[in-house]
Amino acid sequence: MVSNSKHEGAICKIDHPKIEKKFDTLLKLKDLDQKIEEAPALVESFEENLAEILADAFDDGDSRSFSSLLCVHRILYRINRLKLFWYDDLENYANEDSQYLFKIRNQMESAWQTWEMSRLTREPVSSLDVVEALKERIATDLDPEPSPESLYFRNEMTLEGYRRLLAIASLDGLVEASQLSRVLGGAANEIQSTLTRIFLEEYGGGRYHRKHSSYFSAMLEKLDMKTQPEAYFDRVPWEVLANINHSFFISEGKRQFLRYVGGLLYTEVSVPAAFVNFLLAGERLGLDKDTIAYWDLHIKEDVKHGKWMLDDVAAPLAGRYAQNAGEILLGYDQQRFFSARASRAVAKSLQETHGP
Repeated sequence: MVSNSKHEGAICKIDHPKIEKKFDTLLKLKDLDQKIEEAPALVESFEENLAEILADAFDDGDSRSFSSLLCVHRILYRINRLKLFWYDDLENYANEDSQYLFKIRNQMESAWQTWEMSRLTREPVSSLDVVEALKERIATDLDPEPSPESLYFRNEMTLEGYRRLLAIASLDGLVEASQLSRVLGGAANEIQSTLTRIFLEEYGGGRYHRKHSSYFSAMLEKLDMKTQPEAYFDRVPWEVLANINHSFFISEGKRQFLRYVGGLLYTEVSVPAAFVNFLLAGERLGLDKDTIAYWDLHIKEDVKHGKWMLDDVAAPLAGRYAQNAGEILLGYDQQRFFSARASRAVAKSLQETHGP
């Protein structure tokens, strides 16, 4: 898709698929950093294009392009996914430690995270109030007022829409909780133990058939859909990709640990109310238990996980890091914002869909 965007009075045409193709070519080059050092011109065109799409996506003004937002997050996702092992060709990871990819990732994340922070309304909360503020939010998010999106999912989503929902959600659902694995290393304590316990439950205690992603895969199989990870990558809205990329961002940076905990707390707390809409939609559509089992599993388990996250992770961390405890609240609020935005985007995609 080629978009027109206005910057400094001129109209620039951005060919987003061509830029992504350029990036994919760079990503697959053997010894990428060495080749760039020998021939810097190799990346000049891509870097000019990247500067254009970042300006188009994140500069102030009315010219923001959703095509550029999608392009940024598709490229950023391709870099972030190198942190996980996909049981594919080992040569796909030849550039996982590339300094050039590190530079590109930082450039995109800096522009994007600054933009995201400017869009979030933050309330001043002293360190002593953080746990109470979290409890107030949790009370609301455990039983929220129905949003237009949740009512659409529950009462109007068609079978074609349900298939599209699974297609979009599969990008995350088939590698569930993988970012949590990135924060588990380090000194042993009760907080780490609780996070590990949640991780192990997500992964079925090491039994593949009990792993939550196996339940997701079963839903896809029942509807004759593809079960390979990333099979429906091209269906995923930028808002959903942003949600995933944000999880990578805050799980990879240890300085962002408190934000990660706040975000995970919101996810565990909010999932039951969100997933009940998908469960009821599946029942309304006449789907059998195996085709909706994933939602039922999370509704039952994540209430428990939410309690663990508050009592055994967030609250102790707020006490340990009293001067920085507000970062937990920031992580919670930002994840709430990201999730609501992604939900609206998914609902819109489903309403426009004619298949997965």
